[in-house]
Amino acid sequence: MKTGGGRLHQISTAHILYTCKIFLVIEIPVTYGIRGTTIRASNGLKNNENSHNVGNSIREFLIGLTRRDKQLVAFGVDLIGFTLCACATEWLIHGTSFYPYPVVSLECIAVALVAVLLAWSQGLYRSIVRYMGADLYIAGAKAAAGSALIGSLLMYFLSMAHAPVKWAIVYWGASFIFICSSRVFARGFLIKRRARIERDRVIIYGAGSAGAQLAIGLLGGDEFLPVAIVDDDPTLHNKTVKGLVVHSPAVIDKLIGDTGATRVLLAIPGTSRRKRRAVLERLSSFPVHVQTMPGIQDLVSGKARVDDIRDVDVKDLLGRDAVPPNLKLLGASITGKNVMITGAGGSIGSELCRQIIRLNPRILILFELSEFALYNIDKELQLISAKLETPCRVMALLGSVHHKARVEEVMATFDIDTIYHAAAYKHVPLVEHNILEGVHNNVLGTLYLAEAAVAAGVKTFVLISTDKAVSPTSIMGATKRFAELILQAMQDEHPKTRFCMVRFGNVLESSGSVVPLFRKQIRSGGPVTVTHRDIIRYFMTIPEAAQLVIQAAAMARGGDVFVLDMGEPVRIHDLALRMIKLMGLTVRDDANPDGDIDIVFTGLRPAEKLYEELLIGSNVSGTEHPRILRAKEEYLSLQALSKLVDELQSATLRLDRDMTRDILMRTVGEYGPTNGIEDLVWVGQQGMSVEATSNTIVEFPKRPA
Repeated sequence: MKTGGGRLHQISTAHILYTCKIFLVIEIPVTYGIRGTTIRASNGLKNNENSHNVGNSIREFLIGLTRRDKQLVAFGVDLIGFTLCACATEWLIHGTSFYPYPVVSLECIAVALVAVLLAWSQGLYRSIVRYMGADLYIAGAKAAAGSALIGSLLMYFLSMAHAPVKWAIVYWGASFIFICSSRVFARGFLIKRRARIERDRVIIYGAGSAGAQLAIGLLGGDEFLPVAIVDDDPTLHNKTVKGLVVHSPAVIDKLIGDTGATRVLLAIPGTSRRKRRAVLERLSSFPVHVQTMPGIQDLVSGKARVDDIRDVDVKDLLGRDAVPPNLKLLGASITGKNVMITGAGGSIGSELCRQIIRLNPRILILFELSEFALYNIDKELQLISAKLETPCRVMALLGSVHHKARVEEVMATFDIDTIYHAAAYKHVPLVEHNILEGVHNNVLGTLYLAEAAVAAGVKTFVLISTDKAVSPTSIMGATKRFAELILQAMQDEHPKTRFCMVRFGNVLESSGSVVPLFRKQIRSGGPVTVTHRDIIRYFMTIPEAAQLVIQAAAMARGGDVFVLDMGEPVRIHDLALRMIKLMGLTVRDDANPDGDIDIVFTGLRPAEKLYEELLIGSNVSGTEHPRILRAKEEYLSLQALSKLVDELQSATLRLDRDMTRDILMRTVGEYGPTNGIEDLVWVGQQGMSVEATSNTIVEFPKRPA
C-alpha cells in the first residue's frame, strides 16, 4: 500500500484508547457526582453486587441525561466505532502491510465523520433507543451503505485503498454490524432496570405486533414487568416474542401462580367486540386486574401510545359490534344545512355536535340552558372546526326550550333546516321529585319548539326519546311519551315539517348511567349499590346512539317512531360483578366474607321499573339500516291533544301537582304510576318529612281532597 503524500497526520490508537478511558473512568463519575450521586460499592458486598450497583448507577445516569446530552454521547460513541470499523477494514484487506504499528489515520476519522452525518440524516440520533424496532435496521443499512460508498472513494483518491469495491463491501458489513449491535446492546442495557418490589408483574394477552410493542414499552418503564405472553393462536405457542414465551390461555391460572402476576394486559386492539367479551368473561374468573392498551383508532390518531394502560372499556362487556354507518344517510339532513341542537351540552347533545360538525353543516346552533356545559362544548367544537378547516359557523346560544319567545326568535333569525331536540330532564327520581319542572321542560318545551319549527319552515324535527316512554311508571317517562304524542299529532296538520322521534335505552358513560357510578364506588373501596338483583337495562354507547339518531332522521317520512336495536338487555347485578372482577377484586358476601367489595341492594327507586321496553304494540318494520326499526303506534288527534295541553298548562300555572299528574295519566293511557306524589315542594307543603333520596323508597300518602 502507498505511504506517500496521500497519507495525512496520524493519531496513535493508544491515544484514542487513553482518551476513552479518561471519559469512562473520570468524566461519568464526576458528572454523576455533580448531580448528587456517586458510584460506589459497600465494602461488605460481593463483586457481582458491586458490578450490579455500578451498572445500575451508570444506567440511571444515562437515562437521566437531557435529550441533547444523550445525542452527544451517541455521537461520540459512533465516531469512535466508525473509526475503528474503517481501521478494521484496512487491516482485514491489507493485513500487516496496513501500518508497521497500530495507528489510526485521519482518513479513517474522516470516513467516520461521513458515517455519523449519514446516521444523523437517517434519524438515528432522534430515535429513542429503548423503543427502536425494525426502523433501526433500515436506517442502519442506509447509513452504512452511504458511508461505505463515500468512504471507499475517499480512501481510493487518497491512495489508501487499491480495491475500493472490496473495501466498501467489508466496511459496509462492519459498520452495519456496529450500528445495530451497539443500539441493541444499549437498549438491553437501559431496559434492564434493577428489580423493584413494587413493580407489578403482568401477563400480556396477545402475541401480535401490538403485544410485542407493548412488551418493549413496558420493559423500558418502571411500573410493569411483563413475565409472559398468552395468545389464542396455537401456532404461536412456545414461541418467543421479545424474550417472553407465548403460552396458551388455558394455562393462565398456572402462569399467575408461577410468576406472581397481578394483572393481565389486553393487546388485541383490532379484535371484534364480541371476541373481546369472550376473552373478558374467561379472565373474570382469575384474581387479576384486567386492563387494556388503547384502541387502534386512538393509536392511529396519535391520541395514545401503545404502552398507555387503562381499565377495560365497559362497552367491551356488551359484546356487540357497531354496524358501519350508511354514509348517504349521515349527511342527508346536515351537509350544507343550518342545524340546531337543543341540550347541546348534554351527553347525547354534545356527541351529536361532535359528529354533525364533521358532516359539514352550514351553520351549527348550540342551544343550551347550562352556561358551563355550553362553554365547554363550544370551545371543543371551535377546536375541531379549526382542525378540520370546515366553513361551518358554530354559534353558542343560551336559552331554555320552554322560553317560547326565545326559541321562536332563534328559529326565525337563523333559518333552521334541521332540529335535533335533545334537551330534556331524564333522571327518573329527580323528575319525580320536581314534577312541574319536568312537565315544563319535557312537554311544554317540546310543544313550543315544534310550533316555532312549523312557523320557521323547518324541514326536519328529531326528538331524542327514551325507552322509558313505553308503558311508563314515572313522570319522566310519561312526559317523554306526551312529547312524542305532540309531534305525531302536529305531523297530520303540518306536513311540510317532517317530525320524527328516536327511542332508545341507556347510554354508557352518560351523566345518568350506572357505569361511572360503579367505577367510582369500586375505586373508593365500595360498596357498589344496585337497586335490585333482577333489574335489567338496554345499553348503547353514546357515539353509536348519536350516529343512529342522525341516520334515522334521514329516513323520516313524517310522524315516524324509530326504535334503535339495543341488542340483548344487561342484568345490572351481572355488570357490577364483572366490573369488580376485572379490576382484580372479589365480591364480599356470605360465601366469601374476606372479599374486597360489597354489593348492596338498595331497593327500586321511586317510579323505577325492573324491565324496560322499546315498543308499544308489535307493529314494527325494518328500514335501510339493520339497527333501526320503524314502529307504527296509535296517537291522539291535534284537536283532542290541544285541549289536554291547555289543561296541563293551566295546572302547572296553578302549581297543581295532583291535576298535572292526572292529566298525564289521561293523555298517556299506558302511564301507571307505582308510587304516590313525591314532589319535594308538595311534600313540604303537606308537613311531611322530606327524607326521600335516590337510594331510598319512602311511601308518601296521596294529597287529601
